[in-house]
Amino acid sequence: QVQLVESGGGLVQAGGSLRLSCAASGSIFSINAMGWYRQAPGKQRELVASITSGASTNYADSVKGRFTISRDNARNTVYLEMNSLKPEDTASYYCNARGLSGSRGYYPELWGQGTLVTVSS
Repeated sequence: QVQLVESGGGLVQAGGSLRLSCAASGSIFSINAMGWYRQAPGKQRELVASITSGASTNYADSVKGRFTISRDNARNTVYLEMNSLKPEDTASYYCNARGLSGSRGYYPELWGQGTLVTVSS
């Protein structure tokens, strides 16, 4: 079974840094795009950053210049380096994969279970 397993969340002071990781487990041939979304209490889930298999990236305006997304295609892993964190970055962060091909079939979209990031002021 293919799963997305996230790690790296936690509590950090404003101005600090965290690095999130998300690994796709299972027998995987390719993943078209991977990304990170976040959802704060009482708010809708929003895109934070995404990256294609060709390394094209897209960022939310609110994180440009502070967050960096990258991926290791050989390890089917995506990373989110978060710097200069602000209290408004506090949210559950969810890994997303689109267009995943594996030995068990094709998955149009998969989500991770989420990891909590809390930024204290």
